Amino acid sequence: MATYPISVKGVLIDRGRVLLLLNERDEWDLPGGRPDPGEDHPTALEREVREEAGLSVEVGAALDEHLFEVLPSRFVRILPFVCRLVGNDAVVLSHEHLETRWLALDDLGDSVAGHRLPGCYLAAIRQAACQPRSPSDRVV
Repeated sequence: MATYPISVKGVLIDRGRVLLLLNERDEWDLPGGRPDPGEDHPTALEREVREEAGLSVEVGAALDEHLFEVLPSRFVRILPFVCRLVGNDAVVLSHEHLETRWLALDDLGDSVAGHRLPGCYLAAIRQAACQPRSPSDRVV
């Protein structure tokens, strides 16, 4: 059985919006990346969201994983998690992405502002949107 590199991804929903980052492949991405050696998935995801978007999050429930063909014949195992914003929602974009967007959940589709939103990310966002919310989550 083939093994694939792992990428942890955060589905960060705040006030009915999800955070998306535009990558160099002209696709919308969820914040996240590969864990460092010895780093657990929640710690890696907290670090990656901070590095890529300047935001602090609490990592919650794991969502359904997906095998994603990033480039032809190059696969990555996507492990998405529900995340909750801690603090403000002012994104500080890193050099790893070209643009950021807080997208209203009502506006979700396989294309956002002319850029593709891969199906595995769309599925993770929809799954996270159906998760029960904690009373401490912001609904403003």
